[in-house]
Amino acid sequence: MPPTEPRLAPLAEADWDPEIRETLAKMQDPLSGRVMNVFRTLAHHPKALKRWLVFAVHVLSKSTLSGRDREIAILRIGWRCKAEYEWAQHLAVGRRHGMTDEDFERIKLGPDAPGLPANEALLLRATDELHDQARISDETWAGLAHHYGKEQLIDLVLAVGNYTLVSMALNTLRVELDPGYSGFTPADRIALSLDADP
Repeated sequence: MPPTEPRLAPLAEADWDPEIRETLAKMQDPLSGRVMNVFRTLAHHPKALKRWLVFAVHVLSKSTLSGRDREIAILRIGWRCKAEYEWAQHLAVGRRHGMTDEDFERIKLGPDAPGLPANEALLLRATDELHDQARISDETWAGLAHHYGKEQLIDLVLAVGNYTLVSMALNTLRVELDPGYSGFTPADRIALSLDADP
């Protein structure tokens, strides 16, 4: 089984300097009120965290995509990147946007999952293409353009790019799930081949 011990432990509150404290004060988990492990881990590099958060806040809360559409893309890239922390966090965010267990199962299955509306299948296909080829094909782009405007298309690419970066950081640093969040199920772990040695 792959190692799970964090490579960098979340920075303890006693070790927060005033700059880190100011940055992290805005990053509390809506479920627990505590600062999430991802931010406490990235706080080991406070300047990078502060600069990245400007972009991350745009992607998560100022994007022109609807919350549901944004979460479809974020959950799919989290699934494709095998980023359990990201998946767990965004299941909760997705639920706040009205998503259901059935929606999450379709996201796992991908763009050919039965019962997907056309725009959601295109979001999943675009996310897969960005993951696999670092670009969206002409056919998928044309399909998306029937449903989304120019700013939304840019926000889609930025969301997938940001959460690919986040997945890499989470997986590499082995950020532990926050209390109260559920990660991958045993069936998910099998589907993603997570328990095999690398």
